[in-house]
Amino acid sequence: MLVKTKFFGEVDLPEEKIVTLERGLIGLGDYTRFTILYDCEKEETNISWFQSVEEPWLAMPVIKPWIVKEDYNPIVEDELLSHIGELTEENLVILLTMNVPENLKEMSVNLKAPIIINSDTRKGAQIAVENEDYEVKYKIYDLLKARRGE
Repeated sequence: MLVKTKFFGEVDLPEEKIVTLERGLIGLGDYTRFTILYDCEKEETNISWFQSVEEPWLAMPVIKPWIVKEDYNPIVEDELLSHIGELTEENLVILLTMNVPENLKEMSVNLKAPIIINSDTRKGAQIAVENEDYEVKYKIYDLLKARRGE
């Protein structure tokens, strides 16, 4: 399947690389089919792109939570995720959406609403977690810079 993307042009994508979010993303419920892309030309990158296969302009940077918060442990009611299938350590994928403004020092991730994917069923959901101490705009610039040793 040929997919037009925001940053990578047209990509030939096998069907098994498509993730379905039946309810879409929070605030963008009309778009339900996505893929995860990354720049394979970069040596080391922790950031991927959550790209809609339905709408080329809809692509957002995402990152695995333990890169920015090692003890990340979202609390979610089981019934909110029952439609994506049984989750195990082996099939669970958690991604945090990123906000990358012009001023990179203001870069943040959304700890409050992760994207949770079952890699076996290729179904997912963006869920507002119950953790009261998780921020919508958790600043990560200094943390990422320190990890890179800069």
